[in-house]
Amino acid sequence: MLMRTDPFRDLDRLAQQFFGATTGTWSKPAAMPMDAYRAGEEFVVCFDLPGVDPNAIELDVERNVLTVKAERRPLPSGDDVQMQVSERPLGVFSRQLFLGDTLDTDHITADYDAGVLTLRIPIAEKAKPRRIEIGGARSDRKEIKS
Repeated sequence: MLMRTDPFRDLDRLAQQFFGATTGTWSKPAAMPMDAYRAGEEFVVCFDLPGVDPNAIELDVERNVLTVKAERRPLPSGDDVQMQVSERPLGVFSRQLFLGDTLDTDHITADYDAGVLTLRIPIAEKAKPRRIEIGGARSDRKEIKS
Protein backbone atom coordinates (compact mmCIF):
# COMPACT_ATOMS: atom_id res chain seq x y z
CA MET A 1 0.00 0.00 0.00
CA LEU A 2 1.33 3.41 -0.96
CA MET A 3 1.01 6.09 1.70
CA ARG A 4 1.98 9.67 1.27
CA THR A 5 2.90 11.38 4.49
CA ASP A 6 3.02 15.11 4.86
CA PRO A 7 4.11 16.38 8.27
CA PHE A 8 3.18 19.95 7.32
CA ARG A 9 -0.42 19.20 6.30
CA ASP A 10 -1.98 20.41 9.54
CA LEU A 11 0.32 23.44 9.61
CA ASP A 12 -0.69 24.33 6.04
CA ARG A 13 -4.39 23.94 6.87
CA LEU A 14 -4.00 26.17 9.94
CA ALA A 15 -2.14 28.82 7.93
CA GLN A 16 -4.78 28.75 5.20
CA GLN A 17 -7.57 29.18 7.73
CA PHE A 18 -5.69 31.96 9.53
CA PHE A 19 -4.88 33.90 6.37
CA GLY A 20 -8.20 33.15 4.68
CA ALA A 21 -6.66 31.35 1.71
CA THR A 22 -9.30 28.60 1.80
CA THR A 23 -12.10 30.97 0.88
CA GLY A 24 -11.88 32.08 -2.71
CA THR A 25 -13.68 35.11 -4.08
CA TRP A 26 -14.60 36.03 -7.65
CA SER A 27 -11.72 38.53 -7.72
CA LYS A 28 -9.23 36.09 -6.13
CA PRO A 29 -10.37 32.49 -6.56
CA ALA A 30 -8.71 29.57 -4.80
CA ALA A 31 -7.03 26.80 -6.82
CA MET A 32 -8.67 23.42 -7.43
CA PRO A 33 -6.75 20.15 -7.61
CA MET A 34 -6.60 18.34 -10.93
CA ASP A 35 -5.13 15.39 -12.78
CA ALA A 36 -4.37 15.39 -16.51
CA TYR A 37 -3.34 12.55 -18.80
CA ARG A 38 -3.52 11.31 -22.37
CA ALA A 39 -5.67 8.25 -23.02
CA GLY A 40 -5.48 7.04 -26.61
CA GLU A 41 -6.72 9.75 -28.94
CA GLU A 42 -7.87 12.21 -26.24
CA PHE A 43 -6.53 14.35 -23.45
CA VAL A 44 -8.38 13.89 -20.13
CA VAL A 45 -8.48 16.43 -17.29
CA CYS A 46 -10.16 15.69 -13.94
CA PHE A 47 -10.94 18.38 -11.37
CA ASP A 48 -11.87 17.65 -7.75
CA LEU A 49 -15.01 19.63 -6.93
CA PRO A 50 -16.76 17.73 -4.13
CA GLY A 51 -19.92 19.34 -2.84
CA VAL A 52 -20.22 21.72 -5.79
CA ASP A 53 -23.58 21.97 -7.52
CA PRO A 54 -23.12 21.25 -11.27
CA ASN A 55 -25.04 24.45 -12.01
CA ALA A 56 -22.32 26.41 -10.15
CA ILE A 57 -19.59 25.30 -12.59
CA GLU A 58 -18.56 27.46 -15.56
CA LEU A 59 -16.42 26.22 -18.47
CA ASP A 60 -15.06 28.57 -21.13
CA VAL A 61 -12.57 28.22 -23.98
CA GLU A 62 -11.12 31.29 -25.61
CA ARG A 63 -8.05 31.27 -27.86
CA ASN A 64 -6.91 27.84 -26.61
CA VAL A 65 -7.25 28.86 -22.94
CA LEU A 66 -9.63 26.66 -20.95
CA THR A 67 -11.07 28.31 -17.83
CA VAL A 68 -12.91 26.32 -15.16
CA LYS A 69 -14.69 28.23 -12.37
CA ALA A 70 -16.80 26.74 -9.63
CA GLU A 71 -18.40 27.94 -6.41
CA ARG A 72 -19.03 25.91 -3.29
CA ARG A 73 -21.64 27.63 -1.19
CA PRO A 74 -22.10 27.12 2.57
CA LEU A 75 -24.65 24.65 3.79
CA PRO A 76 -27.98 26.13 4.80
CA SER A 77 -27.95 27.12 8.42
CA GLY A 78 -30.41 28.38 10.96
CA ASP A 79 -30.55 29.64 14.49
CA ASP A 80 -30.45 26.11 15.87
CA VAL A 81 -27.30 25.08 13.88
CA GLN A 82 -23.91 25.33 15.58
CA MET A 83 -20.88 24.49 13.47
CA GLN A 84 -18.57 22.03 15.24
CA VAL A 85 -15.90 21.47 12.58
CA SER A 86 -15.41 23.45 9.38
CA GLU A 87 -12.52 22.15 7.25
CA ARG A 88 -14.09 22.11 3.78
CA PRO A 89 -13.14 25.21 1.83
CA LEU A 90 -15.97 27.40 0.56
CA GLY A 91 -16.08 30.09 -2.05
CA VAL A 92 -14.89 30.35 -5.63
CA PHE A 93 -12.34 28.04 -7.26
CA SER A 94 -10.71 28.56 -10.63
CA ARG A 95 -8.13 26.98 -12.89
CA GLN A 96 -6.85 27.92 -16.34
CA LEU A 97 -5.16 25.56 -18.76
CA PHE A 98 -3.32 26.60 -21.89
CA LEU A 99 -4.25 24.10 -24.59
CA GLY A 100 -1.91 23.58 -27.49
CA ASP A 101 -2.87 23.64 -31.15
CA THR A 102 -2.74 19.86 -31.16
CA LEU A 103 -6.07 19.64 -29.28
CA ASP A 104 -9.54 19.95 -30.84
CA THR A 105 -11.17 22.56 -28.59
CA ASP A 106 -14.39 22.48 -30.66
CA HIS A 107 -15.25 18.98 -29.42
CA ILE A 108 -14.58 19.11 -25.66
CA THR A 109 -16.99 17.04 -23.56
CA ALA A 110 -17.61 17.50 -19.84
CA ASP A 111 -19.10 15.10 -17.26
CA TYR A 112 -19.63 15.63 -13.55
CA ASP A 113 -19.93 12.56 -11.35
CA ALA A 114 -19.23 11.95 -7.64
CA GLY A 115 -17.67 15.39 -7.19
CA VAL A 116 -15.24 15.02 -10.10
CA LEU A 117 -15.49 17.15 -13.24
CA THR A 118 -13.98 15.22 -16.16
CA LEU A 119 -13.15 16.95 -19.43
CA ARG A 120 -12.24 14.98 -22.54
CA ILE A 121 -10.43 16.88 -25.28
CA PRO A 122 -9.81 15.02 -28.56
CA ILE A 123 -6.43 15.16 -30.24
CA ALA A 124 -6.72 17.25 -33.44
CA GLU A 125 -6.48 15.38 -36.73
CA LYS A 126 -3.49 17.47 -37.81
CA ALA A 127 -1.56 16.31 -34.73
CA LYS A 128 -2.13 12.58 -35.22
CA PRO A 129 0.77 10.59 -36.66
CA ARG A 130 0.43 9.74 -40.32
CA ARG A 131 2.45 7.80 -42.82
CA ILE A 132 3.91 9.61 -45.82
CA GLU A 133 4.26 7.54 -48.97
CA ILE A 134 7.46 7.83 -50.95
CA GLY A 135 7.05 8.08 -54.69
CA GLY A 136 9.29 6.57 -57.37
CA ALA A 137 12.15 8.33 -59.17
CA ARG A 138 11.04 11.22 -61.32
CA SER A 139 12.19 11.45 -64.91
CA ASP A 140 11.14 15.07 -65.28
CA ARG A 141 14.01 16.42 -63.16
CA LYS A 142 16.34 18.78 -64.93
CA GLU A 143 19.98 18.07 -64.84
CA ILE A 144 22.30 20.84 -63.85
CA LYS A 145 25.27 21.12 -66.19
CA SER A 146 28.37 22.86 -65.12
